[in-house]
Amino acid sequence: MGVEADFSKIPAFQVVQPSEQRSPFIFNSPHSGRFYPPRFLAMSRLDAATIRRSEDCYVDELFAAAASLGAPLLVANFPRAYLDVNREPWELDPSMFREPVPPYSNIRSPRVAGGLGTVPKLVGEGLNIYPSRLPLAEALERIQQIYLPYHACLADLLARTRARFGYAILIDCHSMPTNIRVADGTFRPDFILGDRFGSSAAPGLIQHAVALLTTKGYTVAHNRPYAGGFITEHYGRPAERLHALQIEISRGLYMNERTLERTVGFQRLARDLVDFVRDLIDIPEQYFLAPPLAAE
Repeated sequence: MGVEADFSKIPAFQVVQPSEQRSPFIFNSPHSGRFYPPRFLAMSRLDAATIRRSEDCYVDELFAAAASLGAPLLVANFPRAYLDVNREPWELDPSMFREPVPPYSNIRSPRVAGGLGTVPKLVGEGLNIYPSRLPLAEALERIQQIYLPYHACLADLLARTRARFGYAILIDCHSMPTNIRVADGTFRPDFILGDRFGSSAAPGLIQHAVALLTTKGYTVAHNRPYAGGFITEHYGRPAERLHALQIEISRGLYMNERTLERTVGFQRLARDLVDFVRDLIDIPEQYFLAPPLAAE
């Protein structure tokens, strides 16, 4: 029994393909996975509800219309608590494992320090996932059998899209706690859009996305406190005709953060996001001709 058995009945991830790809956009939901393998739950010290504290609940459903609008949607079924593909492949915390981690591991990243490496140590407000150290082989299997194939799939989608349309745009979809505040602490945004301070996408993309959301009546922040994680940074290379934008949605818009149940706001938000995706992927090509801003 191991990682392969964990996902023998359900794929670790899947691509929801349109009948015909009509757009250079690709949508990605890497943190909405909610299949918790029994073997993983047996390894954890947390109950089945508490371990979901780090999950981007239902984000894949909120963006499900992407495929019907002509854009592929890559969806993780594995949970973020099990493996985080929005990290470098080897951000590993040595204190989690019985054996030494590989010498090429990034053990000093801020994400590892915060307990949120490639194989996370914590969920929620500092809750330890495991009661004791793991065998290193457990982490290596998750990375080899799920992380690397996931990124190979995403890279292939982007490469084929760029070859077909001349450029590709990745929209990395996430959710955030309702209590996130920005500016002087008084502004609680509905959305935060991140483009790595202008380095991961042409300026016109984020300007267009902000305008679409504010027209719907939503409040939008830009880059702070979320400028985009590893996926946005790694795949956003405007000079190579690859653009990436991260979207964070306030969970209070659509779910009860304590019970994890959908609220009445879910359907309204889902309808608004259908309009948003439709209008976003219709963005004129000239929006991508301007050079990217310099990173801060």
